[in-house]
Amino acid sequence: MATSLLFAAGRYGYWQAYTDAGIFGNPPSRSSAGAEYAILDKLAIIFPVNNNTDMQFYQNTWLRNYLYPVCDWPGPGCKIVCNRTSTYRTLDKKTKCFAQAIKQFEDKELFIKLDDDALVDIDYVIGLIKKYQGYHKPVYISDHERTVPRNFPDSLNGVMYGNGKFYMFNRKLVQCLDTDIKYRDSPNEDSVFGGMVSNGCGEDNVEY
Repeated sequence: MATSLLFAAGRYGYWQAYTDAGIFGNPPSRSSAGAEYAILDKLAIIFPVNNNTDMQFYQNTWLRNYLYPVCDWPGPGCKIVCNRTSTYRTLDKKTKCFAQAIKQFEDKELFIKLDDDALVDIDYVIGLIKKYQGYHKPVYISDHERTVPRNFPDSLNGVMYGNGKFYMFNRKLVQCLDTDIKYRDSPNEDSVFGGMVSNGCGEDNVEY
């Protein structure tokens, strides 16, 4: 196992940030961050990473204490491992991978899916948590558009899907996601997530 981790460390440069300082190490104290920030304990930031991800940068932001990296292969700091190399044509598989994994995150109420080249303001996130914690319906927060993937009329035709840089959703949405969704070829990973929402939860039941 040690050999495989060393191989991964050499293959994927993003492990350096974990081993140098530890992305989850030395978090700011609750008093210095403010009592209001305790609300963030309900949050998990799902963060797909690859060999281009600058983990050291994210270590220096407020996101560091809430990140759940979705990794290609096992390594230090990984929370979700998909065991496949990220390419354009496997991103939909990575989306299904993390959607299946977070169904087990029973201690988290709200989730953010964040791209590894994106940021989100902490006060904006706190405002969303205050608004939607305990919400009675599945919630899916993002910029949405209607798409018609003509090659997938049986499962993805006309789904709503969000801006992949950032979208936020609650545990009720996670519970109803159709993570066994069937489709052909490799469409946009965010349309696959949208398809899991519409197939599993039903658009009329979701707060967009």
